[in-house]
Amino acid sequence: MNYLKSQKGNLIPKPTLFSSILIIFILLGSASSLLAQGRKEIDFNQEWLFKKGANDYDKGVSFALEEWKEVTVPHTYNSEDMQLGKDFYTGDGFYQKIFTVADSLKEKRLFLRFEGVGSVAEVYVNGRFLGEHKGSYSAFAFEISHSVNYGEKNTILVKTNNEARKDVLPVNHFLFPIYGGIYRPVSLIITDKVNIKVTDHASPGIFIRQKNVSAKQATLRVKAKLENKENTFRHVLLRTEVKNADGKSVKVIEEPLSISPQGVTLGEQELIIKQPHLWQGVEDPYLYTLTTSLIDGDRVLDAVTQPLGIRSVEIKAGKGVFLNGKAYPMHGVTRHQDRWGYGNALSRSQHLEDMMLIKEIGATTIRLAHYQQAEDMYAIADSLGFLIWAEIPFVNTYTLEEAANAKQQMTELVRQNFNHPSIYIWGIHNEVYSKTEDEYVAVLSRQLNDLAKTNDPDRPTVAVSGYGEMWRPANLATDVQGMNRYYGWYEGKIGDMKQWVQGLEEAYPEHIVMLAEYGADGNMDQGAEKLPESRNPVSGKFFPENYQTETHIQQWAIIEDHPYITASYLWNMFEFAVPMWNRGGVNARNLKGLITFDRKRKKDSFYWYKANWNPEPMIHLANSRDNKRTEANTTVQLFTNLSSVELTVNGQKVAKELEGVNSHHKKFEVSLQKGNNIIVAEGQDDAGNVISDKMEWILD
Repeated sequence: MNYLKSQKGNLIPKPTLFSSILIIFILLGSASSLLAQGRKEIDFNQEWLFKKGANDYDKGVSFALEEWKEVTVPHTYNSEDMQLGKDFYTGDGFYQKIFTVADSLKEKRLFLRFEGVGSVAEVYVNGRFLGEHKGSYSAFAFEISHSVNYGEKNTILVKTNNEARKDVLPVNHFLFPIYGGIYRPVSLIITDKVNIKVTDHASPGIFIRQKNVSAKQATLRVKAKLENKENTFRHVLLRTEVKNADGKSVKVIEEPLSISPQGVTLGEQELIIKQPHLWQGVEDPYLYTLTTSLIDGDRVLDAVTQPLGIRSVEIKAGKGVFLNGKAYPMHGVTRHQDRWGYGNALSRSQHLEDMMLIKEIGATTIRLAHYQQAEDMYAIADSLGFLIWAEIPFVNTYTLEEAANAKQQMTELVRQNFNHPSIYIWGIHNEVYSKTEDEYVAVLSRQLNDLAKTNDPDRPTVAVSGYGEMWRPANLATDVQGMNRYYGWYEGKIGDMKQWVQGLEEAYPEHIVMLAEYGADGNMDQGAEKLPESRNPVSGKFFPENYQTETHIQQWAIIEDHPYITASYLWNMFEFAVPMWNRGGVNARNLKGLITFDRKRKKDSFYWYKANWNPEPMIHLANSRDNKRTEANTTVQLFTNLSSVELTVNGQKVAKELEGVNSHHKKFEVSLQKGNNIIVAEGQDDAGNVISDKMEWILD
């Protein structure tokens, strides 16, 4: 391997024979087609070369230790080791790509946009250092117009590093792993010299605010950030068009605008949509599109299209969340983005699979924890109607060195996702604390809140405490106070949640409180005929699934009875990797998920919530996996949304039904015979269809 020397003094590999080539003019067809279409966004995910490197790269001594291999982005170099335990690789990983730029593009602008690189990225083109980005979860973009050689081969090299750093959020690997690599898509964006800004924190460059939303009309205010890299003012037509879900134009506004060759020109327009079809969450997630274009005569110089869901969201203390003036059920789950065997380098189909599982359980809102997630997730949420809590990874602890990066990630989160109708709230932090309101975390929290509200004056903000008291010094910096409560797991008893919420109701009746996390670990391959009386959640190895089930049964019933909890989010929809942990009989795993890490098995708790949240007729017998029994007289419980259910054991109807926590929880006192026992639950839906479930218990 031969090397070039970058402007930072580092060694960059020269193009080699085995490197793959992207011929841009072939992809585009011709320069004339580009003129007609304005902006082009080209998939830049294929034919990358990858190798792990040593940290001596920055010293300019040598480059790397292993042979290059061809990979496709999304890619992570931690897809296995971070899911197995503490012995995982952190350090440099290098990505190289060779591409050719046509001469016909000399009068265009070229940008590289990365949706996510873990965790710190340095980008070089032809040995020239373009810039560094700190943070694994947000997108970033660099212009490469002046760094490429037109009509020739060019080399892009990306140095990635996933070591925990004091100045980059998150600052450790404790609650979840920081995977390394270019783990989200990359695109090459080509624009005219007069364009909608690409490098405004990798935002879309247009921002849609909604005012006075009702079924009669809605006011849209659109701000576009525009650039002109020519030598004189450029006089264009600024055009914004709204199309309905069928692609039919419903509103167009055109205004002349002069774009300065200096700095950024703001173009602002106001549109009134009469009798809009409102975006009504999961009930009716109706989407328009909004396109802002720059037009010169018969040419479209640039155009950006964004999703438009016309809606208003209001949070009322003690009453709940109101979508378009209508009370909205906040049935919430949380989601981490990684999965078994893939790390965090997921495809759109895998993101969609997660969202469809969340839809199946009957959830209406999702906390995407604890960081900005893939752009596909927000887009799918728009189309399915979930209300989204989006947040930055200021989580678990602090170092006093992360403030600048926290502010950067807060700005990126808001600007990049500003137009998604699904997002209803911005998250500032999770479980970081101060002893007084004058200390670092409390002050930084207020600064982050100001930053979020400055970038987006319309959405509320939330921060989360791991304690149940409102008076904590790091609390109350945001519009909503979130609290994580793990009664029955990390503290107290399962039923203590009731006393907690009643105390807040009495002391803080006008405060908005959300239950940001609750639950317990549950190993599907461990069961207990009787619930364990003691637990060791930090180092214990026995986390029977039915303890998790009982936690969710009791605590959802408490939440349901207390509308003071404005929204609740169970932890977690899916199991996820925690490389520093060894708990519950599975190394490096948080077992609080309702679905296993590989998305193949659903726990009883999943069906408990499905019975409560999803109206699709169902019956589920709990504890079917815990089928080895020692007591003849025992209890069978099931979850259902049918009005009545009959239970039989070995063909005999069970008459004695016990009281459950609500109408979806059925309990029966049964007597088992020695050996095999066939247990069947059966009922009918409103259409007369028979719904049933069956299991076998074996009495020793």
